[in-house]
Amino acid sequence: MNIYWESFKTFFKIGIFTLGGGYAMIPLIEEEVVNKHKWVDKDEMLDLIAIAQSCPGVFAINIATFIGYKLKKERGAIATTMGTALPSFLIILLIAMFFHQFEDNRIVAAIFKGIRPAVVALIAVPTFNLGKRAQLNKWTIWIPIVSALLIWLFGVSPIWIIIAAGVGGYIWGEVIK
Repeated sequence: MNIYWESFKTFFKIGIFTLGGGYAMIPLIEEEVVNKHKWVDKDEMLDLIAIAQSCPGVFAINIATFIGYKLKKERGAIATTMGTALPSFLIILLIAMFFHQFEDNRIVAAIFKGIRPAVVALIAVPTFNLGKRAQLNKWTIWIPIVSALLIWLFGVSPIWIIIAAGVGGYIWGEVIK
């Protein structure tokens, strides 16, 4: 089968069946890209996640673009990016067309309220799994905790956290080790 069509279909399926954004997509992306199609291995996937998180833009689009580029350069990136973005675009378009008819409906409001905890769980699970694969231990677990607290409690820009992490990683890898 055509790799462009296959990668488009794979990321379209991931995009259409995932609530909660890019982080909730991680388990599906990993299942499809690493386990099923074997387009990247687990270590590469972890690296791609780290890169996609640190780049500006939508996480899911970033990771899809990187995987597509790895597969077939620019055309592969276009196929995977379109596959990821198109479901959200179509869903938002449909909601925009019909939402005014349902915005005051108690059932619709209750459905959205019920989805929130599930979305939190969908984001929390891959976060913990990433922590395990990143080999967090009692000596390094403080890094993501302090980073989250700095952002949440003190309003520190995530950009400064990323820069500090990059500098710290460089110093650790090149100077200390």
